[in-house]
Amino acid sequence: METFIIICMLGSITGIVLGLTGAGGAILAVPLLIFGLGMNMSEAVPIALLAVCLSATIGALIGLKQGRVRYRAAGLIALTGSLAAPAGFWLSQKLPHEPLTLLFALVLVYVAISMLRKRKSNNHDIQTDVMHLHPYPEIPCMLGSDSGRLIWTWPCARALALSGTLAGFLSGLLGVGGGFVVVPALNKVTLLQMQAILATSLSVIAVVSAVGTVSAVLLGTMNWWVAAPFAVGALAGMMIGFALSTRFSSTKLQQGFAWMAICVALAMVVKLFV
Repeated sequence: METFIIICMLGSITGIVLGLTGAGGAILAVPLLIFGLGMNMSEAVPIALLAVCLSATIGALIGLKQGRVRYRAAGLIALTGSLAAPAGFWLSQKLPHEPLTLLFALVLVYVAISMLRKRKSNNHDIQTDVMHLHPYPEIPCMLGSDSGRLIWTWPCARALALSGTLAGFLSGLLGVGGGFVVVPALNKVTLLQMQAILATSLSVIAVVSAVGTVSAVLLGTMNWWVAAPFAVGALAGMMIGFALSTRFSSTKLQQGFAWMAICVALAMVVKLFV
Protein backbone atom coordinates (compact mmCIF):
# COMPACT_ATOMS: atom_id res chain seq x y z
CA MET A 1 0.00 0.00 0.00
CA GLU A 2 2.85 2.36 0.86
CA THR A 3 4.50 1.72 -2.52
CA PHE A 4 1.19 2.35 -4.29
CA ILE A 5 0.89 5.75 -2.59
CA ILE A 6 4.47 6.64 -3.50
CA ILE A 7 3.84 5.75 -7.15
CA CYS A 8 0.70 7.90 -7.22
CA MET A 9 2.58 10.79 -5.63
CA LEU A 10 5.38 10.55 -8.18
CA GLY A 11 2.82 10.55 -10.96
CA SER A 12 1.03 13.54 -9.46
CA ILE A 13 4.31 15.48 -9.31
CA THR A 14 4.79 14.82 -13.02
CA GLY A 15 1.23 15.95 -13.72
CA ILE A 16 1.48 19.11 -11.63
CA VAL A 17 4.69 20.19 -13.37
CA LEU A 18 3.11 19.33 -16.70
CA GLY A 19 0.03 21.41 -15.96
CA LEU A 20 2.11 24.35 -14.73
CA THR A 21 4.74 24.46 -17.46
CA GLY A 22 3.25 22.78 -20.52
CA ALA A 23 4.18 19.65 -22.46
CA GLY A 24 7.87 19.86 -21.51
CA GLY A 25 7.03 18.88 -17.94
CA ALA A 26 6.41 15.29 -19.01
CA ILE A 27 10.16 14.83 -19.44
CA LEU A 28 10.45 14.61 -15.64
CA ALA A 29 8.58 11.29 -15.54
CA VAL A 30 11.68 9.18 -16.20
CA PRO A 31 13.92 10.86 -13.58
CA LEU A 32 11.16 10.56 -10.96
CA LEU A 33 10.82 6.83 -11.65
CA ILE A 34 14.60 6.37 -11.50
CA PHE A 35 15.10 8.26 -8.24
CA GLY A 36 11.79 7.48 -6.58
CA LEU A 37 11.51 3.77 -7.37
CA GLY A 38 15.08 2.82 -8.23
CA MET A 39 14.21 1.81 -11.80
CA ASN A 40 16.62 1.81 -14.70
CA MET A 41 15.96 3.53 -18.01
CA SER A 42 14.57 0.48 -19.81
CA GLU A 43 12.00 -0.04 -17.03
CA ALA A 44 11.04 3.65 -16.72
CA VAL A 45 10.63 4.46 -20.43
CA PRO A 46 7.40 2.44 -21.04
CA ILE A 47 5.72 3.88 -17.94
CA ALA A 48 6.69 7.41 -18.90
CA LEU A 49 5.34 6.86 -22.42
CA LEU A 50 1.95 5.85 -21.02
CA ALA A 51 1.76 8.93 -18.79
CA VAL A 52 2.84 11.19 -21.67
CA CYS A 53 0.26 9.60 -23.99
CA LEU A 54 -2.66 10.15 -21.64
CA SER A 55 -1.75 13.71 -20.69
CA ALA A 56 -0.98 14.77 -24.28
CA THR A 57 -4.27 13.27 -25.47
CA ILE A 58 -6.23 15.46 -23.07
CA GLY A 59 -4.30 18.55 -24.17
CA ALA A 60 -4.82 17.64 -27.84
CA LEU A 61 -8.57 17.21 -27.36
CA ILE A 62 -8.76 20.64 -25.75
CA GLY A 63 -6.84 22.15 -28.68
CA LEU A 64 -9.04 20.29 -31.14
CA LYS A 65 -12.17 21.67 -29.52
CA GLN A 66 -10.72 25.17 -29.77
CA GLY A 67 -9.94 24.67 -33.46
CA ARG A 68 -6.19 25.21 -33.11
CA VAL A 69 -4.88 21.87 -34.39
CA ARG A 70 -3.45 21.86 -37.93
CA TYR A 71 -4.60 18.43 -39.09
CA ARG A 72 -2.41 17.84 -42.11
CA ALA A 73 0.79 19.03 -40.45
CA ALA A 74 0.02 17.00 -37.34
CA GLY A 75 -0.81 13.96 -39.46
CA LEU A 76 2.47 14.05 -41.41
CA ILE A 77 4.63 14.61 -38.33
CA ALA A 78 2.74 11.93 -36.38
CA LEU A 79 3.05 9.44 -39.26
CA THR A 80 6.82 9.77 -39.54
CA GLY A 81 7.15 9.86 -35.76
CA SER A 82 5.06 6.73 -35.38
CA LEU A 83 7.32 4.89 -37.82
CA ALA A 84 10.43 5.93 -35.90
CA ALA A 85 9.11 5.43 -32.35
CA PRO A 86 9.23 1.60 -32.32
CA ALA A 87 12.86 1.72 -33.49
CA GLY A 88 13.74 4.07 -30.67
CA PHE A 89 11.94 1.93 -28.12
CA TRP A 90 13.65 -1.25 -29.39
CA LEU A 91 17.02 0.46 -29.04
CA SER A 92 16.18 1.62 -25.51
CA GLN A 93 15.71 -2.01 -24.47
CA LYS A 94 19.09 -2.98 -25.96
CA LEU A 95 21.35 -0.16 -24.77
CA PRO A 96 23.00 -0.33 -21.32
CA HIS A 97 21.58 1.86 -18.59
CA GLU A 98 24.60 4.18 -18.29
CA PRO A 99 24.86 5.60 -21.83
CA LEU A 100 21.09 5.87 -22.07
CA THR A 101 20.99 7.84 -18.83
CA LEU A 102 23.75 10.16 -20.03
CA LEU A 103 21.86 10.78 -23.27
CA PHE A 104 18.69 11.53 -21.34
CA ALA A 105 20.57 13.98 -19.12
CA LEU A 106 21.94 15.77 -22.19
CA VAL A 107 18.45 16.03 -23.68
CA LEU A 108 17.15 17.36 -20.36
CA VAL A 109 19.84 20.07 -20.29
CA TYR A 110 19.07 20.94 -23.92
CA VAL A 111 15.36 21.37 -23.11
CA ALA A 112 16.22 23.52 -20.09
CA ILE A 113 18.56 25.80 -22.03
CA SER A 114 15.97 26.12 -24.81
CA MET A 115 13.38 27.24 -22.26
CA LEU A 116 15.77 29.78 -20.73
CA ARG A 117 16.49 31.25 -24.15
CA LYS A 118 12.92 31.07 -25.39
CA ARG A 119 11.43 34.28 -26.69
CA LYS A 120 7.97 35.36 -25.72
CA SER A 121 5.23 34.09 -27.99
CA ASN A 122 4.11 37.69 -28.57
CA ASN A 123 7.28 38.33 -30.55
CA HIS A 124 6.50 35.32 -32.72
CA ASP A 125 2.97 36.53 -33.34
CA ILE A 126 4.26 39.95 -34.43
CA GLN A 127 6.83 38.29 -36.65
CA THR A 128 4.08 36.12 -38.12
CA ASP A 129 2.02 39.15 -39.12
CA VAL A 130 4.99 40.87 -40.73
CA MET A 131 6.28 37.83 -42.59
CA HIS A 132 2.76 36.94 -43.73
CA LEU A 133 2.85 40.11 -45.78
CA HIS A 134 6.55 39.89 -46.67
CA PRO A 135 7.42 36.19 -47.01
CA TYR A 136 11.00 35.06 -46.53
CA PRO A 137 12.45 32.24 -48.65
CA GLU A 138 14.05 30.51 -45.63
CA ILE A 139 10.59 29.70 -44.24
CA PRO A 140 9.59 26.48 -46.05
CA CYS A 141 5.97 26.36 -44.85
CA MET A 142 4.20 29.57 -45.80
CA LEU A 143 0.57 30.45 -45.07
CA GLY A 144 -2.04 31.18 -47.71
CA SER A 145 -3.02 34.84 -47.76
CA ASP A 146 -6.73 34.01 -47.91
CA SER A 147 -7.17 30.73 -46.07
CA GLY A 148 -4.38 31.06 -43.52
CA ARG A 149 -3.56 27.40 -44.15
CA LEU A 150 -0.13 25.96 -44.82
CA ILE A 151 0.98 26.00 -48.45
CA TRP A 152 2.34 22.51 -49.05
CA THR A 153 5.62 22.23 -50.93
CA TRP A 154 8.34 19.60 -50.96
CA PRO A 155 10.65 21.63 -48.65
CA CYS A 156 7.75 22.08 -46.22
CA ALA A 157 6.81 18.38 -46.21
CA ARG A 158 10.47 17.38 -45.85
CA ALA A 159 11.06 19.70 -42.88
CA LEU A 160 7.96 18.48 -41.06
CA ALA A 161 8.75 14.82 -41.80
CA LEU A 162 12.31 15.16 -40.47
CA SER A 163 11.08 16.78 -37.25
CA GLY A 164 8.54 13.98 -36.80
CA THR A 165 11.17 11.29 -37.34
CA LEU A 166 13.51 12.79 -34.74
CA ALA A 167 10.70 13.38 -32.24
CA GLY A 168 9.37 9.85 -32.66
CA PHE A 169 12.78 8.22 -32.31
CA LEU A 170 13.61 10.17 -29.14
CA SER A 171 10.13 9.49 -27.76
CA GLY A 172 10.64 5.75 -28.05
CA LEU A 173 14.27 5.87 -26.94
CA LEU A 174 13.91 8.08 -23.87
CA GLY A 175 10.22 7.97 -22.96
CA VAL A 176 9.70 11.67 -23.64
CA GLY A 177 6.90 13.36 -25.52
CA GLY A 178 9.04 14.91 -28.25
CA GLY A 179 7.44 18.32 -27.88
CA PHE A 180 10.89 19.86 -27.38
CA VAL A 181 11.58 18.84 -31.00
CA VAL A 182 8.20 19.49 -32.61
CA VAL A 183 7.49 22.91 -31.09
CA PRO A 184 10.82 24.54 -32.10
CA ALA A 185 10.58 22.88 -35.52
CA LEU A 186 7.09 24.25 -36.19
CA ASN A 187 8.18 27.61 -34.85
CA LYS A 188 11.13 27.67 -37.25
CA VAL A 189 9.63 26.31 -40.47
CA THR A 190 6.09 27.72 -40.30
CA LEU A 191 4.37 31.02 -39.64
CA LEU A 192 1.79 29.51 -37.30
CA GLN A 193 0.92 31.30 -34.09
CA MET A 194 2.20 29.73 -30.89
CA GLN A 195 -1.26 28.56 -29.77
CA ALA A 196 -1.65 26.54 -32.97
CA ILE A 197 1.90 25.21 -32.67
CA LEU A 198 1.33 23.94 -29.12
CA ALA A 199 -2.02 22.34 -29.97
CA THR A 200 -0.58 20.66 -33.08
CA SER A 201 2.44 19.47 -31.11
CA LEU A 202 0.25 17.89 -28.43
CA SER A 203 -1.68 16.02 -31.12
CA VAL A 204 1.58 14.64 -32.50
CA ILE A 205 2.84 13.70 -29.04
CA ALA A 206 -0.40 11.87 -28.27
CA VAL A 207 -0.14 9.71 -31.39
CA VAL A 208 3.61 9.05 -31.23
CA SER A 209 3.65 8.21 -27.52
CA ALA A 210 0.64 5.92 -28.08
CA VAL A 211 2.66 3.98 -30.65
CA GLY A 212 5.54 3.73 -28.18
CA THR A 213 3.16 2.54 -25.47
CA VAL A 214 1.69 -0.13 -27.74
CA SER A 215 5.21 -1.25 -28.63
CA ALA A 216 6.01 -1.62 -24.93
CA VAL A 217 2.87 -3.66 -24.34
CA LEU A 218 3.54 -5.94 -27.31
CA LEU A 219 7.12 -6.52 -26.19
CA GLY A 220 5.94 -7.28 -22.66
CA THR A 221 8.01 -4.55 -21.01
CA MET A 222 5.14 -2.56 -19.46
CA ASN A 223 4.99 -2.90 -15.68
CA TRP A 224 1.28 -2.28 -15.15
CA TRP A 225 1.55 -2.42 -11.35
CA VAL A 226 3.55 0.78 -11.55
CA ALA A 227 2.26 2.23 -14.81
CA ALA A 228 -1.44 2.33 -13.87
CA PRO A 229 -1.17 4.27 -10.57
CA PHE A 230 1.57 6.49 -12.00
CA ALA A 231 -0.64 7.44 -14.97
CA VAL A 232 -3.66 8.06 -12.73
CA GLY A 233 -1.55 10.26 -10.47
CA ALA A 234 -0.20 12.16 -13.47
CA LEU A 235 -3.70 12.89 -14.77
CA ALA A 236 -4.90 14.08 -11.37
CA GLY A 237 -1.78 16.21 -10.91
CA MET A 238 -2.18 17.74 -14.35
CA MET A 239 -5.66 18.99 -13.46
CA ILE A 240 -4.24 20.54 -10.30
CA GLY A 241 -1.42 22.11 -12.30
CA PHE A 242 -3.85 23.59 -14.82
CA ALA A 243 -5.87 25.14 -11.99
CA LEU A 244 -2.76 26.62 -10.35
CA SER A 245 -1.11 27.84 -13.55
CA THR A 246 -3.29 30.96 -13.77
CA ARG A 247 -1.91 32.17 -10.43
CA PHE A 248 1.71 32.30 -11.54
CA SER A 249 3.68 34.04 -14.25
CA SER A 250 4.22 31.68 -17.19
CA THR A 251 7.70 33.10 -17.76
CA LYS A 252 8.75 32.42 -14.17
CA LEU A 253 7.24 28.95 -14.28
CA GLN A 254 9.19 28.11 -17.42
CA GLN A 255 12.40 29.45 -15.92
CA GLY A 256 11.82 27.56 -12.69
CA PHE A 257 11.23 24.32 -14.57
CA ALA A 258 14.37 24.90 -16.66
CA TRP A 259 16.61 25.26 -13.60
CA MET A 260 14.94 22.27 -11.96
CA ALA A 261 15.57 20.22 -15.11
CA ILE A 262 19.26 21.16 -15.06
CA CYS A 263 19.52 20.08 -11.41
CA VAL A 264 17.78 16.77 -12.20
CA ALA A 265 20.12 16.13 -15.13
CA LEU A 266 23.17 16.75 -12.94
CA ALA A 267 21.76 14.47 -10.26
CA MET A 268 21.24 11.70 -12.81
CA VAL A 269 24.85 11.96 -13.94
CA VAL A 270 26.16 12.02 -10.37
CA LYS A 271 24.06 8.97 -9.50
CA LEU A 272 25.79 7.00 -12.25
CA PHE A 273 29.24 7.52 -10.81
CA VAL A 274 28.61 7.75 -7.05
